[in-house]
Amino acid sequence: MAVTLALGNWQLDRASQKEQLQSRLERLGREPPVQLSAAPVRAQDLELRRVQVRGQFAAEETIYIDNRVYQGRVGYYVVTPLRIENSDTYVLVNRGWVPGTGRRDVLPEVKTPSGPVVVTGIAVSGRERIMTLSANVMEGRVWQSLDIDRYREKVPFRLQPIVVQQTSASDDGLVRDWPRRDSGVERHKAYALQWFALSATLLVLYIVLNAKRKV
Repeated sequence: MAVTLALGNWQLDRASQKEQLQSRLERLGREPPVQLSAAPVRAQDLELRRVQVRGQFAAEETIYIDNRVYQGRVGYYVVTPLRIENSDTYVLVNRGWVPGTGRRDVLPEVKTPSGPVVVTGIAVSGRERIMTLSANVMEGRVWQSLDIDRYREKVPFRLQPIVVQQTSASDDGLVRDWPRRDSGVERHKAYALQWFALSATLLVLYIVLNAKRKV
């Protein structure tokens, strides 16, 4: 019974964390976007904030993040560095999702704007908590997960320590229907209720069984 109570409390704690995140995202969403320049920034200061950056994409340095599912279809996230206006500093932009071709040896064609652009999006961490099978899964243009430190090792230019998850429109055919980071509050509460109900059931059984032993 102690275990089920602990699991119920853990689910309530997770729900509380998601509610706090939801409140923070709503507050940040009302703020004007931070104008990102070549000036050094700290990733933790911009995490989940709206940002806007002007520059030009370096299409030849695009990588594809593999095994991303959208509406039941497997595809890729398309990540392209953007050279920040009037500088030699770049920032990675997760431009969105594209479906796979059905062949592992053929990447989907993605249209990349060739001139100056203005990108608005959400600043996120450049490290995904995804287990990979070996180090060599990050070679080439197809990566299993995005690691900004590993990416920095493969390019000759300076890189800001964040990834911009693009939300602004672009005529590139990519899907930018990003998963909500604050989802799951009601699910955690429902799980907590189930665990507490199980605890109550176990308590009743314990009382009934002990009462029978005394008869």
